[in-house]
Amino acid sequence: MYPFIRLFKDMARARRAPRMGFFDTHISHHLCMPWDLDMWNELNNGRTLTLYDLGRIPMAERMGLLDVLKRERWGLTVAGSVVRYRRRVRGFDRIEMQTRVLGWDRRFTYIEQSMWNARDECTSQLVVRTALTDRNGIVTTDRVATAIGVDMSEAPVLPDWVARWIEAEDMRPWPPHRTVPA
Repeated sequence: MYPFIRLFKDMARARRAPRMGFFDTHISHHLCMPWDLDMWNELNNGRTLTLYDLGRIPMAERMGLLDVLKRERWGLTVAGSVVRYRRRVRGFDRIEMQTRVLGWDRRFTYIEQSMWNARDECTSQLVVRTALTDRNGIVTTDRVATAIGVDMSEAPVLPDWVARWIEAEDMRPWPPHRTVPA
């Protein structure tokens, strides 16, 4: 089940927190609960992706983006992600999550997130390609910039490793190969 109670708690905190700039880092703290675990008593890899929502959505609130989404009747979607797992997170471990915008292109915004354990070791890192949508599809980032009042005319150069991931995604065939049963 989706962690709605934790999301509501984190959103309440975000509403009370100071507004943040577009390139500031949102920091949140989480506890790995028993329902987040797999059969090896470790944070489930799929649940990790769900918990990363608890960093992105409150960050969007602190930036004022959620007000814009309501006003414009836009949606927020994930259009791709790449994750690296490096350290175990076990039941009742405390983690710090860091979430920040890396940059954007014409259609997508790229966000980096990472989880850190009590020993200050990075347990996982996620880069997510996000988009805002309306009834016609993806809202271009220049329209988003105008709506939120951010000068996006000088997009920061994305790190080389992110640019190469984007290139790899562009080469990936879609739809994927499907084997038809005989």
